[in-house]
Amino acid sequence: MTHTQASAPMRTPRRLGAADWIGLAVLALLLVVGLSWSKWLPYWDKAWTLSETSLWDGAPLFDAAGQTVSLSGAWDFTLVYFTAVWKALLVALLVAAAIDALVPRDWLLRLLNRRSHAGQSLVGAALSMPSMMCTCCAAPVAASLRDSGVRRSAALAYWVGNPLLNPAVLIFLALVLPWQYTAVRIVFAVLIAVGASALIGRWVSGRSDTVPDPSPASATMSSLPVRYLRSLSRFTLILVPEHLALVFVIGLVAPWLTGVYGLEAQLGVGAVIVVAIIATLLVIPTGGEIPIILTLVPLGVGAGVTGALLIALPALSIPSMVMVGKAIGWKTTAAMGAAVAASAVLAGGALAVLS
Repeated sequence: MTHTQASAPMRTPRRLGAADWIGLAVLALLLVVGLSWSKWLPYWDKAWTLSETSLWDGAPLFDAAGQTVSLSGAWDFTLVYFTAVWKALLVALLVAAAIDALVPRDWLLRLLNRRSHAGQSLVGAALSMPSMMCTCCAAPVAASLRDSGVRRSAALAYWVGNPLLNPAVLIFLALVLPWQYTAVRIVFAVLIAVGASALIGRWVSGRSDTVPDPSPASATMSSLPVRYLRSLSRFTLILVPEHLALVFVIGLVAPWLTGVYGLEAQLGVGAVIVVAIIATLLVIPTGGEIPIILTLVPLGVGAGVTGALLIALPALSIPSMVMVGKAIGWKTTAAMGAAVAASAVLAGGALAVLS
C-alpha cells in the first residue's frame, strides 16, 4: 500500500440523490445503446460471417495511404480511418462526458479505487472488455476517469484493456489465424492490462495521484443538461481536432514507416525490436492488426514480426497517447508505451517459439 493510499482519509459514502440516479441511468443507457449500435451488433455479424467463411473482408488500413508519401494519401488514410471509428468515437465522447458531468464521483471512486494497485488494474481491465474500443476511442473515457479521481492503475488498465482484451477481436483471431496467435494475444494482453498497469501505477503514485474530494452535495436535476453539454463540448473541441491532426500526420508518413517491415531479412531479430517500437506509435481501428498480419504471413514475414504487431499495433498509438497524456501523466503514458513495446518484442519471441 502506498503512502498516498494509507494516508487518505476515510469518507462516509454520501447517499445518492435523484440527480445521481438519473446520471447513472443516462450513463447506462449510453453504454448499452451506444455500444450495441457501434460495437456489439456489428461484431456479432462479423463473427458469424467469419465462422462461415474464415475469410477476412477488408484490406490493411495502411494501403489507403498509398505507396509514396503524399498529402492526398494522408487524407485518404484519415478518411478511411475515421469511417471505421466514428461511431465508436462518438459513443466514447458521450460516455466520457457522462462520467465527467453526471456520475457521482464518490460512487465512481468506490467502484474503481481498490486498496491495491493489482485490484485497481483488475477492475479497470474487467470493465474495459465490454466496451471493445480501439485505443484512440478508449482515450477520452480513460482521461475522464482519471480527471474524476480514478487512480492511474485503473485508468491505465481500462485504456489498454479495451484494444488488447477485446473479446470480439479474440474471436476474430481464433477464426482466421492459427491458435498460437490467440494464445499469445491473451497472455500478453493480461500481462500489460493487469500487470504493467499495476506496476506503473505503483511506480508513479504519490502526491500527483491523490484523489480529489468528491462533490459534497448532489447536483440538481436542472443543472444536469448544462453540465453535460459543457463537458461534451470540452472533450469534443479539444480531443477531436487533436486526434484528426495526428492521424493525418501518421497517414502522411505511413508509406515510409510500413516499409520497415521489409527489413526483417537484413536486421534479423533486430527487426522485431524496430517493428515493436514503430507499431506502438501507429494508429489502427479495432481489429486492424488482423488484415495486416494476414497480408504479411503469406509474404514470408516471420512469427517474430507478426507477433510483435499482434500486440503493439492495437495497444497504443501516438494520437491515443497524446489524448490521455495530460490526464494520466506524461511519465505514466511514456512508461506504458515502453511496456507495450517491450511486451511486443517478447510476444514476437513467444510466437516464434510456439510456431
